[in-house]
Amino acid sequence: MYAPTPSDWRDANRARWDERVPIHVASDFYDLASFRDGKEALRDFEIDEVGDVTGRSLLHLQCHIGLDTLSWARRGAAQVVGLDFSEPAVETARGLAADLGLTADRAAFVAADVYDAAEAVPDRAYDIVYTGTGALNWLPDIQRWAETAASLVAPGGFLYVAEFHPLTDVLDDETGSRVLHDYFARDAWVDTSPGTYADLDADTVHNRSVEWQHPVGEVVTAIAAAGLRIEFLHEHDASLFPRYGSLRRDEQGYYRFPTDRARIPLMYSIKASRPG
Repeated sequence: MYAPTPSDWRDANRARWDERVPIHVASDFYDLASFRDGKEALRDFEIDEVGDVTGRSLLHLQCHIGLDTLSWARRGAAQVVGLDFSEPAVETARGLAADLGLTADRAAFVAADVYDAAEAVPDRAYDIVYTGTGALNWLPDIQRWAETAASLVAPGGFLYVAEFHPLTDVLDDETGSRVLHDYFARDAWVDTSPGTYADLDADTVHNRSVEWQHPVGEVVTAIAAAGLRIEFLHEHDASLFPRYGSLRRDEQGYYRFPTDRARIPLMYSIKASRPG
């Protein structure tokens, strides 16, 4: 249901995420035992597009329980910092870092709102500012987000964004072939669905969430207006979960449409740099 932004949107979303942290920790979806044993959490296109992170500093905005953040540390980043507004998520991430033998100077986690990141993180500039999938839809003001993220990119560094394509929220859930919603909608989307993507049948209490749809052009424009140079915008024909009933899981673990039907972008990625 589309509606004007409710005044309690942040509190509602935080309560929802706080409640789901222990569910995610226990889920097969995140499979923390395998992650501790070395299983890769990053997607192959992210690894290729971000490139070698050896010796670099990396800030992960909206990091949840920190699997992606810690994966960059495993790949050689000299320092990673994860930020999330959920205290239980940050505490879980700190525990995972300790399990991996990563000290606070290698992997630190901060509990703060993403809009307050510039004041909350330990340093004021990072070689790489990263944000992973399922992050931007929780933010009402994409211009403010872009300004915040850009302000934390060091000279010669870059911002990297990987996200679900907003077109996917316009189409019907069953087939992904019929347009049902407005791509350019500006109102908030208020949902009350129980459970979580990591466990659809989980018994949950805090089920109200408030989200926003940000067209790709709006995101790119906001990043450019914040002073970064767009290096690329890539669209991907795969998703990380079965967004539509017609998607099929491939050998790499991605979900794609069958080969006999036309494809649409299901995800996108952006790299934007600050001149040295």
